[in-house]
Amino acid sequence: MDNKAVSKKLNLLSQLIELHEINQFKAKSLAAAAYKIGKLPYPIAKKQIKEIEQIDSIGKSTAAKIAELLETGTMQELEELMAETPEGVVEILGIKGVGPKKVNVIWKDLGINSVGELFYACNENRLIEAKGFGLKTQEEIKKAIEFKIASNGRFLYAQVQEVAQSVYEELTQALPETSVSFTGDFRRKCEIIDGLDLLVVGRLSEAISKLKAISSINITSQDDDCIQAEHTTGIKIIINFCEKEELGFHLARLTASEKHWTQLLERLPSPYLPVATEEEIYKAASLPYIEPELREGLNEFELAASGKLPELIEWRDLKGTLHCHSTWSDGMHSLEEMAIYCRDQLKLEYMGISDHSQSAFYAKGLKAEQILAQHEEIDRLNAKLDNFRIFKGIESDILFDGSLDYPDEILATFDFVIASIHSMFKMTEEKATNRLISAIENPHTTILGHPTGRMLLTRNGYPVDFRKVIDACAANQVVIEINSNPLRLDLDWRWHQYAQEKGVMLSINPDAHSLPGFLDTRYGVNVARKGGLTAANCLNALNVTDIEARFKQKKGGN
Repeated sequence: MDNKAVSKKLNLLSQLIELHEINQFKAKSLAAAAYKIGKLPYPIAKKQIKEIEQIDSIGKSTAAKIAELLETGTMQELEELMAETPEGVVEILGIKGVGPKKVNVIWKDLGINSVGELFYACNENRLIEAKGFGLKTQEEIKKAIEFKIASNGRFLYAQVQEVAQSVYEELTQALPETSVSFTGDFRRKCEIIDGLDLLVVGRLSEAISKLKAISSINITSQDDDCIQAEHTTGIKIIINFCEKEELGFHLARLTASEKHWTQLLERLPSPYLPVATEEEIYKAASLPYIEPELREGLNEFELAASGKLPELIEWRDLKGTLHCHSTWSDGMHSLEEMAIYCRDQLKLEYMGISDHSQSAFYAKGLKAEQILAQHEEIDRLNAKLDNFRIFKGIESDILFDGSLDYPDEILATFDFVIASIHSMFKMTEEKATNRLISAIENPHTTILGHPTGRMLLTRNGYPVDFRKVIDACAANQVVIEINSNPLRLDLDWRWHQYAQEKGVMLSINPDAHSLPGFLDTRYGVNVARKGGLTAANCLNALNVTDIEARFKQKKGGN
């Protein structure tokens, strides 16, 4: 074991001792020893314990720990503390700028057990009011996590979008006489992006000098019609070139998933068709145009051949927004501020407020008396605001036994109830599925929120039997949420079609905790389109009159 590995283990032991508030002096001593060993000019593994004891900052007890580590590869005390600490909390300790004292607050006070939950909490602005934190610290932690995610070479669609727009503008400015198009995963609106792919009409040899002048792009390799590069943010970029008369063929080829392209080739009269538009490619295959989001090689060809391609939902189809949090719980803006923003800026007809329920103590979940006061405020605002309606909702925690967070008499006071799991994620598939189904069968449940609890790139969701859950929603007239937060995008788009086939409506919800958070709805629309969602099957594409009738119908069945 080299010095770096010894230093790392000692430092982790120091952090865990401080985290569990065992002995602050001992924690500092171990941290000092870890730092010292990391700077030694010789391998400590070659030293005897008596020699180790003589090194500055290392006494007898620490030397004994080092000897144990060198002999066994670990330390008993470290193993014991690791067993008492959730794996995700240990991972949080590794985030730059987050020391044991802050992790203690994150874990013990806020109930956060993983990097994914911490990143989500930053998006929800939950760290701002925590002891020892503030807006600046929250932003630093968020950036550190984003850097950690990016270092793995994979990105959320939302992380890439701003860079993609910047790259597109730089390319069009550098090459004003040509056309530039996105292809690949980004054009298909995939939730996770490995890099940006673009197609340029023209010749690489004529454009290369202008591309090299773009400071944000570092070209790493090139051939006759393609360059590979890296953006300053670390995002990999591939730029292909083609002639104008071939644009349709190459745009279709480079946009499609491998499975889609293979299946499309089987339907084409020739493996190469130099056509200018994508429509011509699909026409040659005796098919209608297939939208880029659907080109995943699933069943889009069967749908196209039978004339059943869905008319995909668009942002403009949405008439209202559900699942948003105000200052009553952990949101950043008041009910009135949110309502006016939705009405005046987003041109919506209604908003369904759904602050956290009482068990979500970390998010200032509402007690029964607060619910009554909030409902009174909603009544006043509804009387005051013209051409807009606020519906009374709650995001009720699904408790471990599958029950909801309030008694029936309180649940009955809401226009709608979103039931979501926010704690105790370690479950077998059977337990998770049964827990969800119990909540779905509660007559007060209107919408099942983020069904798997996943945090993309940072936390897998709990295992779920999707068919059983969707079937239960169909049997109980429960809507399933498409949570639009770019970390969630849950329900996964791969299950949207099955839900629609079973007659289950989906709702594209922002899970907004601030005014800008409402704009996350666009990411929900992206994956809804990938899943083949139509406006007719989207709850919040209903107008205010129809959704009110839907809520009343569900409550009438209680």
